[in-house]
Amino acid sequence: MPTMEPLGGPDINAQGGEYGNALQVASAEGHDEIVEVLLRKGANVNAQGGDYGNALQAASAKGHDKVVELLLSKGANVNAQGGFYLDALQAASTRGYDKIVEALLSNGADVNARGGFMSYALQAASAEGHDKVVELLLSKGANVNAQGGPNGNALQAASAGGHSTIVEVLLGNGADVNARGGFYHDALEAASARGHNNIVEVLLSNGADVNARSGCFSPALQAASANGHDKIVELLLSKGAVQRN
Repeated sequence: MPTMEPLGGPDINAQGGEYGNALQVASAEGHDEIVEVLLRKGANVNAQGGDYGNALQAASAKGHDKVVELLLSKGANVNAQGGFYLDALQAASTRGYDKIVEALLSNGADVNARGGFMSYALQAASAEGHDKVVELLLSKGANVNAQGGPNGNALQAASAGGHSTIVEVLLGNGADVNARGGFYHDALEAASARGHNNIVEVLLSNGADVNARSGCFSPALQAASANGHDKIVELLLSKGAVQRN
């Protein structure tokens, strides 16, 4: 009867498939005991490849805190870039895993690393409505006005997503209410286009320029009108919005 070849040797780091290597798939699925065995037998903790770029990003994206801690204790590069989310911090921030975000930051994760679809961890957490993660990132020095990505900045991301608590947190931490960039040009246009009445009110009360121009619809009055948000149209008009040619 043939015997199983023991783990180890040149094939333990073999690359291929959706997850790149054995360590990444075990990390993504949360199999901490298998992760430990693979590492003990010589798996490269920082091997690159696969959808998640590396094992740490895979574990972070899937919310496996035990695996994250294990990988970090074995020398995983907390700022390694690659894969769908850019890095482990953006992965955990996008998915709202605050415990993992905290662990990564405690191990030196760059809170302002730029890249990936959302550009920044703060923007990712803001877009997805993860208020605890947003507060944690800000407490560790995240740039509240960092620009980039489809949403332009964290405030626009939260405004487009309808996350009023995060909008207020960002404004309370110095977010520029009239910052420009991204698909909707600014936060007011984003909230107006998406029909988030309460956020429109908050932004206006914090000094948003009701007639700012140059976005997708531009200005906010046009965005609200195009999408049928009559209450927002009335609110914007009451605050001095002017329909320009």
